[in-house]
Amino acid sequence: MTKKLAPSEPTPAGLSARAAEERRQAILDVAEALFAENGIAGTSVRSILATAGANVAAVHYHFGSKEKLVEEVFRRRAEKIARERVVGLRRALADPDETWRLERIIRAFLESGFTGGDTPESAQRFARLRARISTEDSDLARRLLSDCFDVSSRQFIAALAKTLPGLDDTEIAWRFHTMLGVMVYTMANPGRIQALTENRCDPSDYPAAVDRLVPVIAAMFRSGTPARQS
Repeated sequence: MTKKLAPSEPTPAGLSARAAEERRQAILDVAEALFAENGIAGTSVRSILATAGANVAAVHYHFGSKEKLVEEVFRRRAEKIARERVVGLRRALADPDETWRLERIIRAFLESGFTGGDTPESAQRFARLRARISTEDSDLARRLLSDCFDVSSRQFIAALAKTLPGLDDTEIAWRFHTMLGVMVYTMANPGRIQALTENRCDPSDYPAAVDRLVPVIAAMFRSGTPARQS
């Protein structure tokens, strides 16, 4: 969990609790940007501190180590996405009109993933950070993704299963996996769709991307169960 200073907690270098918390957030902001841009191994603590205007003691005080700093950078964004995702799911399920319930569930999942209540730029940084961690330290990535998203993802899978009783649990899981892959690839925005369409399609326009993806993903979920290979 993210460490926050209590008003009475001692702070380094005589800083007030508020000033120490502002400095901690500044370090997280800089670390997120540099990790996303240069990778974890390619970003030194020294470069983070120099950009944030902090000293080595600040990292040890707030985070303990570079590894813990990486974890907190990831958790700060991921836990917010998960909270907002659950709120959106509850709203979707509370709507008495079941006609578009599947679309509402999918939209709640995608919208929170794309923005997490923040700007498109910060969402793109998080997507790049997620990709960097997965590439450089798959064990850490699996642990963080599990810790931050398992609870909310299981709630979505259960809601999808209830909404689509004709699909078995395995089929729901594979289609959820496909939805997740579409979302992550769109967020990462490698530029392929722009190149193929002469920039007619722009994944960085998140509201437009969600509007395009929701009906396509809903159609995937509604399609019949594929024939099994003998």
